[in-house]
Amino acid sequence: MASIRLHFLLSKPPPAAVLPSCFFSSLFPSAFNASLRRHRLARSFSAARRLFCSKSDPPLQSDSRVGEAAPSIVGDLLDYLNESWTQFHATGESSNSSILLAIICSYVLIPLISFSIAFSPLAEAKRQLIAAGFRLLNENDEWDLQPGGRYFFTRNMSCLVAFAVGEDYKVGSGFHVIAAHTDSPCLKLKPRSASSKSGYLMVNVQTYGSGLWHTWFDRDLSVAGRVILKHNSGSFIHKLVKVRKPLLRVPTLAIHLDRTVNTEGFKPNLETQLVPLLSTKVDEAETKSEDKTKASSSKNIHHPLLLQVLSEELACDVSEIMGMELNVCDTQPSCLGGGNNEFIFSGRLDNLASSYCALRSLIDSCQSPIDLADEQAIRMIALFDNEEVGSNSLQGAGAPTMFQAMRRIVDCLSQERMTEDSFERTLRSSFLVSADMAHGLHPNFPDKYEEHHRPQLQKGVVIKHNANQRYATSGLTAFLFTEVANLHDLPVQIRETVVLAIFCNNLQIGYFVFVITGILDIYVWLWWERTRMALWNSDHSLALVVGKSMLGILPTYFLATKDFPSMKNDMGCGSTIGPILASGVGIRTVDCGIPQLSMHSVREICGKEDVDIAYKLFTAFFRSFSDIDKKLIVDF
Repeated sequence: MASIRLHFLLSKPPPAAVLPSCFFSSLFPSAFNASLRRHRLARSFSAARRLFCSKSDPPLQSDSRVGEAAPSIVGDLLDYLNESWTQFHATGESSNSSILLAIICSYVLIPLISFSIAFSPLAEAKRQLIAAGFRLLNENDEWDLQPGGRYFFTRNMSCLVAFAVGEDYKVGSGFHVIAAHTDSPCLKLKPRSASSKSGYLMVNVQTYGSGLWHTWFDRDLSVAGRVILKHNSGSFIHKLVKVRKPLLRVPTLAIHLDRTVNTEGFKPNLETQLVPLLSTKVDEAETKSEDKTKASSSKNIHHPLLLQVLSEELACDVSEIMGMELNVCDTQPSCLGGGNNEFIFSGRLDNLASSYCALRSLIDSCQSPIDLADEQAIRMIALFDNEEVGSNSLQGAGAPTMFQAMRRIVDCLSQERMTEDSFERTLRSSFLVSADMAHGLHPNFPDKYEEHHRPQLQKGVVIKHNANQRYATSGLTAFLFTEVANLHDLPVQIRETVVLAIFCNNLQIGYFVFVITGILDIYVWLWWERTRMALWNSDHSLALVVGKSMLGILPTYFLATKDFPSMKNDMGCGSTIGPILASGVGIRTVDCGIPQLSMHSVREICGKEDVDIAYKLFTAFFRSFSDIDKKLIVDF
């Protein structure tokens, strides 16, 4: 998503050796000096030995295990990550300066891993879709859709839906969808971020999602996101911003002042101790900008020094900054690593790796005129925001975005052929692949994994199962998705997360949880049922309400640990957008993901081969699922 190359201007980068993405900024945290660059180039490493995976490098070779030889997308993924510091950069608008930078970056940047915020991946996705011939739609306008057409729209600069209509589309044909999310756990600036302690200027932050927050200490951090600016005409515009230089840091306490940290663990207070440093004194820039900030709505909310840095990055006056939505981001670039360069080291792999594979698979599965010629279905990707905090937002999977888009697309394509059950038949014929990263086997903690379900890196995409529907995979959907993989000789792995109640492991704890949650359940149901029934019929008795509320005890008893499924019955796991979309849209769903280590750390790791396998599998899904689904004669 963040390969910010304009494909419609430059078909491919020049073959000459390319400098790393930090070349154009002497302030970039990992900038190479001239002598180091000359030394690095003089060593003439082969492509397999290069630390950074760039478009200028020779194409990475695919493993023969994954079927047909195809160019690796890992280099593009690195570019995508390095440019996508936020979800906004992934799907949002780009300024004129961004277009110029895009031309430059098509020669010098590492494609995938640069995304820092959810906005970033969407901006890059938008650029790539337009370059591939997709037409941007406005949800406020009437849509004119035609078979064979390719379209997309965005919401909040952090949610994107793109689709390609088969040339042979018929009323009732289904959607073949790959859905992922663009957000990652991070630190976000508080609405009032300015504070000071002991002579330091501090930036107050709030945690977003369930991150491994101790990994954010002692990292070279900066900010990225979007800023609201007041235009000369009196109107307001927004711009994406990304400060590449290290701007912030959260220092740890020296071992001499905390001798127990290695024995009792590092347990920072997230409110008082996870606060980044900005400066030790008031800089001249802050003094000069003090008068300008009087006209700004950000006065006394954010440090004038921070506003000055942002204004320089945006080439505007401090007084023009009306508001902002900024993430704290790690400035270390994404790269390849390991003895054989077989790993991807990066932040935000969860879940930009899945998002990028979905994006590329849609674009590449319909780039040729014949790709959609015999297709009856509609190929779609949906990239959502806010998955890490529950998906309940306008731009999250909990909103009816995909359902409304599907209905609107069917209405536009059906026209006079539309019948009362056209959309319902479409949903019954549809299939969703929910792509989110999976836990790979950690060699130092093998006891944390169920003995017979241990996904490994470099062994393919993981199909996720959970008896309590934390994942939406069923036996049927897993079979269909596996058939796609088998048809193209692509490896897949199985991860099962089966959960029983706590009392299966400890009867006393289980009984305690049962009693407490049962009482709370009765209380809540009493209040809710009494209030609801009072609105319907004042004749309902309290006994009936109590009787109905007792029904809440049984599910509470069995689902006491519903938030803690994992690879073992006595541990917990997360969930994803799969169950939300499966129940909200009413669509057959399989949950899958690329295995990784260090999930939700500021720096994560996954296998290079798995990224290519996921891309090939998603592309194969778009190209062959229609034929596979026709062979299914069971009642689903």
